[in-house]
Amino acid sequence: MADTPLAGTGTTVLACGEVRTCLLPAGQALDIRAADRLLALRAGERVLLSERPNLYARSPETLTGVDCPLPSAGGAVRAVGTVAARAALTEGRVLQTSAYFRLAATGPDQRRPWGQYLVRPGLLEPFGKAPHEAVARGVLDGGRPGDLDVGLIADALLTRLLRDPLLDQRPPLRSRPTRLRWAALPAEGEARPAVERFTLAEDELRTVRLRVPEGTPAADIAGLCDDLALHDWLLTTLVRLLDGITLGAPAEPVRARGAARDRPGVVTVLRPAVDHLLHLWMPRARVAAELAPLWDVLEERPGFTRQWRAQVQRIRDQLALHAIPAPHREVEPVP
Repeated sequence: MADTPLAGTGTTVLACGEVRTCLLPAGQALDIRAADRLLALRAGERVLLSERPNLYARSPETLTGVDCPLPSAGGAVRAVGTVAARAALTEGRVLQTSAYFRLAATGPDQRRPWGQYLVRPGLLEPFGKAPHEAVARGVLDGGRPGDLDVGLIADALLTRLLRDPLLDQRPPLRSRPTRLRWAALPAEGEARPAVERFTLAEDELRTVRLRVPEGTPAADIAGLCDDLALHDWLLTTLVRLLDGITLGAPAEPVRARGAARDRPGVVTVLRPAVDHLLHLWMPRARVAAELAPLWDVLEERPGFTRQWRAQVQRIRDQLALHAIPAPHREVEPVP
C-alpha cells in the first residue's frame, strides 16, 4: 500500500490508530503455513511471512471507507477517506489487529467522488483545515458517540479472525486482551522522535502520544505501536499470572461442591508461560530504524525489559524451588 509521508506542512499532519493484542485461542502455536491461511484477508494478495529473528506473519491491509466526525477536543471535524487495517501473528501464538489513518493538513470544502479517496488508502481529508492537535487529544481521550472509532475497526477484524475454524478455542493459559491507542504528531524542526506520554488506563487500555520526524511513513509508526502493544501485553500477562498464584505454596486440597479436588500447583500454572511466552520478548525486532530510539525511552522509563527480566527470574526461581524434593523429618515413635 502506498503511504504518504507524515509532514508538518503539505500532505499529512497526524497519524492515529489503535491496536488489539491477545493470545491466540489454540492449544498449539500455528506453524507458518497455518498462519498464512489465517491471515489471508484479501484474495490475490500475499501474507508477509518472516522466520528471522522470530516467526512472524502479517496480513495484507484492508480498507474501510468513512465519512463522519473525527474525535476532537475543539469541536466537530468532519473527514472523509479510508482507514487501513491489518493483522499480525507472532510466533504463531500472539494475535494482533490494528487500524490506523493519516490526516491531511487541509481538504476541499466539498466531498470528492469515492474513487479519489480509494487511490490514497489510509488517508482522511478534513473539510477545510484540520486542527490536528485537537484531533490528537480527541483520539486519545476516546471521542464522543458518533465520532470515528478506529478501535471498532480493529476489533471487528479481531472478531473475524478469532472465529476461524483453524482455532480450537483451547488457549494454554488465561489472559486478557489489551488495547493500545496512539497518536503521532510531527516533531518540530530537527527534533528527534519522542514519547510524549504513555499511560495505563482502565479496561486494559493504554495510550501513547508520539512526536516523529517529518516524512515518517504512517505504516512505520503503526509498526512501532504494534511492537509496543505486543511487549506491553506480554509483560501485563506475565505480571497477572504471577499475581494470581501463591508463590512458594504447594498444591493443597480444597473443597468444591462437596468433593475434594487439588488446587493447581505453582508448576502447573507457570509452565505454560515458559512454554508459550518467555521466548517472545524481542523489542524492536521489526521497528523502522529511525523510530527504534523510541524504545530507549521506554526502557529507561517505565523500564519494560527490566521489569520483564525480573518477572522471568521469579518464574525460574519458583520452578527451580519446586524441583527440589521437600525435606523429610524424622519422627520418633510415640511410646
